[in-house]
Amino acid sequence: MKIGYPCINRSVDCTANGTFRLKSYSEKRLVETVGKNLACLKKILCYNIEHSMLFLRISSDIIPFASHPICAVNWKKYFSQEFKALGALIKKHSIRISMHPDQFTILNAKERRIIDNSIRELRYHAAVLDSMGLDTTAKVQVHVGGVYGDKKESMRRFIEHYNKLETIISRRLVIENDDRLYSLKDCCAIHEQTGIPVLFDVFHHSILNNKETVPAALSRAAATWQKSDGIPMIDYSSQEKNERNGKHVRSIDIRDFKRFLKLSRNHDFDCMLEIKDKERSALKAVTAAVKDPRFSG
Repeated sequence: MKIGYPCINRSVDCTANGTFRLKSYSEKRLVETVGKNLACLKKILCYNIEHSMLFLRISSDIIPFASHPICAVNWKKYFSQEFKALGALIKKHSIRISMHPDQFTILNAKERRIIDNSIRELRYHAAVLDSMGLDTTAKVQVHVGGVYGDKKESMRRFIEHYNKLETIISRRLVIENDDRLYSLKDCCAIHEQTGIPVLFDVFHHSILNNKETVPAALSRAAATWQKSDGIPMIDYSSQEKNERNGKHVRSIDIRDFKRFLKLSRNHDFDCMLEIKDKERSALKAVTAAVKDPRFSG
């Protein structure tokens, strides 16, 4: 079990998701920004290694506008040495890597334009991981998408579009259950038609479920992962007090996390903390999990 957090580390003096406005685009601006992002990503990885946090979600903004038609820079070639060095560092320390495109990446959309844009975005994410030389345990997670008034048809549309994806994309994709539209049961039904692994989101499941217990849900999701996918990934968070239902906690509720570790003791997974204060909560989680026989740090 590896523990990590998404994208941003406020304990280092840089960000790996620097970007700029489209109207300010130039090849020079892109190269400068990407160079800084990759240098910062190395700093974040080194910080995580030092603090036994071996799961990281890399920001989608690592290459600004990479999937936009305006981007004419062959960033894979230009930064090939930097990507190889990052990949070597990741592999040396057995760091688990994931990425998560934004909410506009929708494979079950009705409009062809949205589908085409989504595929370009997924191709870019897969290319980042390929450029680092990472195997297929490095994943790109997406939501199933919208319901559009007909859930069954929307699920069918996701399956249709997924089955047409290039292998370089499909071999990295996982879907997660969400808190409003697609439960774990729905995601597993899609898995049965596609083979796509299901990433179990603990917090979402607490809001939208079919009365499966957490251990039963972990078992069901784990069964969708193959050896080539690595051990299952999960997302963990909890409810922020006195906020709307579904609001992620700002800082880890360590008692809840310890209860989850106990409840899940028969299951191995890599745990992504979707918590607002990022590495600060991850450090607390590592301390809480350090004596767990599953923990890898």
